[in-house]
Amino acid sequence: MTAPVGAQAPYTPQAPSRRTTVDICTVADLGDEARALLEGAAPPPPKEFIAKLVAANLHIDAVRFLAHALPRRECVWWAWVCARKAAGAEPPQPIKNALDATERWIVQPTEEHRRAALTFGELADFGTPAGCAALAAFMTGGSLGPPEAPAIPPGEFMTAKAVSGSVTLSAVAKEPDLAPEKFAEFLNLGLEVADRTKLWAA
Repeated sequence: MTAPVGAQAPYTPQAPSRRTTVDICTVADLGDEARALLEGAAPPPPKEFIAKLVAANLHIDAVRFLAHALPRRECVWWAWVCARKAAGAEPPQPIKNALDATERWIVQPTEEHRRAALTFGELADFGTPAGCAALAAFMTGGSLGPPEAPAIPPGEFMTAKAVSGSVTLSAVAKEPDLAPEKFAEFLNLGLEVADRTKLWAA
């Protein structure tokens, strides 16, 4: 996925991550139980650590870890796919608009599409998977302030945190009793993205 030539793109594509498991854990706001898995022997590679989190039923921590490892554009795509699945076949119009705005940014990450994602995400409510995914797109670059104001760049991991929220909400917002199965499906999707981008290739 690359920005079209001539697009006004606040998003800068990221190279594959070279962060270690410890690096990612430092920024991913993992819980104490997840951090305890790092104690003792040498920390496992990132992909193996995600498997350990899943085996321990620490799905939310696994989502947070993966979101903080993926490149921003691919990370937003992950959130969008999960939010689209959570929305169902006929979502309310504000949810559909937020999903459509996020998809437009993924396909063509221009400044116009980035700001539109914020507008439609807010209308959908940032407490919904779709709204949170749209917010994640907005956080990928550019400025957090209005266009005419001095630039306020987003923090490096603001997209990751919004994606974490979106994917988690996608799993738990409806039919929470099925959350473990949905987390497994969504994490597999995210890991496929990591493999396609050669995120942890030697």
